[in-house]
Amino acid sequence: MNFIEKNVSVEKAVFILSKNGIQVDEKEAKIILELLYLVSKNYDKPKEKKILYP
Repeated sequence: MNFIEKNVSVEKAVFILSKNGIQVDEKEAKIILELLYLVSKNYDKPKEKKILYP
């Protein structure tokens, strides 16, 4: 999985997760980050609904 810009390091992810009571190692944190990057890449923002009046 290639992302041009990864703003969160694996070490930072481990720190943030442990701060919130989730204990993971670097391998697990990498998988979590890849999932989050994939979700954010494929997320489409809701489009505005156009209301047409007759």
